[in-house]
Amino acid sequence: MDKLAITPGEASGIGPDLCIAYAQQKHDFQMILLADPVMLQERAQLLGQTLELIKFDEQQQAPSGSGSLYYLPISLPKTAVPGSLNVHNAPYILKTLDAAIQGCLNGTFDAMITGPIHKGIINEAGIPFTGHTEYLAEQTASSKVVMMLATDEMKVALATTHLPLKDVAQAISQDSLRQVITILDHDLKTKYAINSPHILICGLNPHAGEDGHLGREELDIMIPLIEQMKSEGFNLTGPLPADTLFSKTTLAQADAVLAMYHDQGLPVLKYQGFGKAVNVTLGLPIIRTSVDHGTALDLAGTGKASTGSLNYAIQIARQMVRAKRSP
Repeated sequence: MDKLAITPGEASGIGPDLCIAYAQQKHDFQMILLADPVMLQERAQLLGQTLELIKFDEQQQAPSGSGSLYYLPISLPKTAVPGSLNVHNAPYILKTLDAAIQGCLNGTFDAMITGPIHKGIINEAGIPFTGHTEYLAEQTASSKVVMMLATDEMKVALATTHLPLKDVAQAISQDSLRQVITILDHDLKTKYAINSPHILICGLNPHAGEDGHLGREELDIMIPLIEQMKSEGFNLTGPLPADTLFSKTTLAQADAVLAMYHDQGLPVLKYQGFGKAVNVTLGLPIIRTSVDHGTALDLAGTGKASTGSLNYAIQIARQMVRAKRSP
């Protein structure tokens, strides 16, 4: 039976609400929340939901769901008030992540699914924190990871993640692109069971550099690397202008898109599938998926938050677990 660790994320946001709502469905797997059980019960009462909390034991084989979920207790320093951030609770977020990561590494959990966090409040607590992707890489000693968002219709990976725009060009090199493309190709094969993934690669500059008139990164860095990797057997097309690459006709020919920076690729994907997309970290020794949205503090405790992205994140994690088990 699949054992999926869930970190609800920011305790004052909608993460706990989504988990409680999802727990009302019938499951054929174990959903294990790494969270404060008192907070979960208080939030369930606020939402008018019945919730049976079962302390997780590796020997248990019964599924969660139908109003129940398993939990591993991690205590909040301060009571979580829906919609109101508390800097004292920032370390709690990292403790939930650490427990989920360790459980995946030692085989207790088959995968981890992360709820939305508020990076600002973690940094305000004096804890340098760029995002889930970078934190997971550090905690698993992964030399390189790739952030990818996916819907049923589109997969968009990023060559760079949470960087200021002024730093993007300097961060793109042949070595870094080769690492990203190799990880993306490998994980599309092993985690998505795509035999020969076709990857479209965005140019960095407008019109993919316009033959060097709008920037030389395509000519000096990207084209030589792409041609070399194609000769090695990679199925690549690019660099292509990002403003035309995301047409339905072009996307229909590909399995994934590699964008050069965060806001080049993700606005298109989120417009196409917001609320039904999943964030996947490629290149990790564990399986991690995440919701594609933020903490939505204004919706916390109201019962109005949609579980669509959490549903999809769990669905994709389970598909990856099955692919990993297949010979």
